[in-house]
Amino acid sequence: MSDLDAAVTARLESWTADRVARRLWAKDGSLWAASGKRANEVAAWLGWLDLPEAMSARVAELEHLARDVRQDGYRRAAVLGMGGSSLAPELFARVFGWAGGPAGTGAASAEGLELRILDSTHPDVVRGFRSWAGEQRTLFCVSSKSGSTTEPNAFQAAMSEIAPALDFVAITDPGSSLGELARAQEFRAIVEAPPDVGGRYSALTVFGLLPAALVGVDLGALLGRARAMADACRNPIAADNPGLALGAAIGEAALAGRDKLTILTSPRLAAFGDWAEQLVAESTGKAGRGVVPVVGEPIGNPADYGDDRFFVFVTLAGESHDQLGAVAEALMDRGHHVLHIELADPFDVGGEFVRWEVATAAMGIVLGIDPFDQPNVQESKDATTELLEAFRSRGALPQPPPIVSEAGIAVTADPAALGDAPVSVDGAVAQLLSLLTGGRDYLAILAYLPPGREVEERLQRIRVRVRDALGVATTIGFGPRFLHSTGQLHKGGPDTGAFLQLTAEPSKNLPIAGWDETFGTLIAAQALGDLASLQRRGRRAVRLHLSDVDAGLERLEAMVDEAIGLASTRR
Repeated sequence: MSDLDAAVTARLESWTADRVARRLWAKDGSLWAASGKRANEVAAWLGWLDLPEAMSARVAELEHLARDVRQDGYRRAAVLGMGGSSLAPELFARVFGWAGGPAGTGAASAEGLELRILDSTHPDVVRGFRSWAGEQRTLFCVSSKSGSTTEPNAFQAAMSEIAPALDFVAITDPGSSLGELARAQEFRAIVEAPPDVGGRYSALTVFGLLPAALVGVDLGALLGRARAMADACRNPIAADNPGLALGAAIGEAALAGRDKLTILTSPRLAAFGDWAEQLVAESTGKAGRGVVPVVGEPIGNPADYGDDRFFVFVTLAGESHDQLGAVAEALMDRGHHVLHIELADPFDVGGEFVRWEVATAAMGIVLGIDPFDQPNVQESKDATTELLEAFRSRGALPQPPPIVSEAGIAVTADPAALGDAPVSVDGAVAQLLSLLTGGRDYLAILAYLPPGREVEERLQRIRVRVRDALGVATTIGFGPRFLHSTGQLHKGGPDTGAFLQLTAEPSKNLPIAGWDETFGTLIAAQALGDLASLQRRGRRAVRLHLSDVDAGLERLEAMVDEAIGLASTRR
């Protein structure tokens, strides 16, 4: 038995003795006493435990709304939201519906709507999304728990220019400003969510289930799997409790230095990794601790992975994943720790929501943190607000001067975090990568760019080259989406990240109806606020501003190739 296996076994035995499963379902906030929070503060956010049962009472309401929408002639639906409001709907769309191609197993109704998600403030993306929505009658779900989140409000303003209020549904908490707006403008419906469930735990609330109903998912079947998993996660024997067992394994691995949770999925479940990434990163990344989810990373050779990895394979029965099986065996042969979760059919995602939420709560116990707050997410929101207020008063955003600029790329960085001021653009990239230590650090690419296929492919090539040459884990996040996901981990988690922020001027700006700011101003403020927050913590961060996205990324690829060659030589 390895040291990690022994630690997990000991943890599970202690949880059985301490009646952790029973206390969790009794909403005993003292389980997270090590975080310094009062028990009642933590317990106030445990409403997600009730959802598998409680939401069964709302199935008829949600399916009735979806049926009325279809009968009224809608063939498309859109979710305008961020983070917890958008990731579960995207998962439903890709696993059950149109966005991921044919359902294959008949899991979704043939009458389901085509569902797309808008969670980027980039003008090019918003403009393209509005064009798509304008082609056919589209139902817009404006999803915001607080009702005051900047991005969904901006999206609603943009879409209201092409659609009447009857085409909008508000999904929000009771008494929110979004609800008030929906009543004033006479939206088609206001669907209220339970206020004691945080955004990233809200997949089984109306934030996830209404979009699922629009796609045509059988909500009764989905919630049935969730109830079955909830029953299994009540097992007092922690080793036999699927949620506690997963949480203990990931949490103890993080304590042992294997904190890069690498989630590999079969193709149809790719969006599951994005959902789990937010849940784990935003929940655990605080107080200098955390689990770093690595999702969407192309499969490498077993030798490419450092000893800071912990692997979870999530596959769908009947979907070919021979390559994943071979990789899992090779990884275990090299001493890596690998778990495999197989879903019997797409409805099992309902159970996985419960398993991973229980596991994430359990990780909080192991790490001694509160897994239900997100202090640094709010900090980033506040930073953006301050920058936008400065824009309103001065007519321009306060831009930090670049430390070097050449050939269409300007570099912004804090030399103190890099060890010295780079003298060239190439030097800035090389210097950032030279600070990475294999088996400990990770490179996060923060792209405030339109997430098109060509951009994603270029960034994937870059991350693979860095991983293979330097032995470090890599992540990619598109801004501002990741601010509501891994952004908390970047600022509040362990100081093991190096951050390459990429920004560019939009091809054409887009006004926001009724706002002083444009979408170009908004995403620029979000990027600046993100960089400032990283720099305040002394994080290793470099910003590259590209005058042309295609040319800039092509040059970045060449710079990375040269830089990793130099870094490898130094090692």
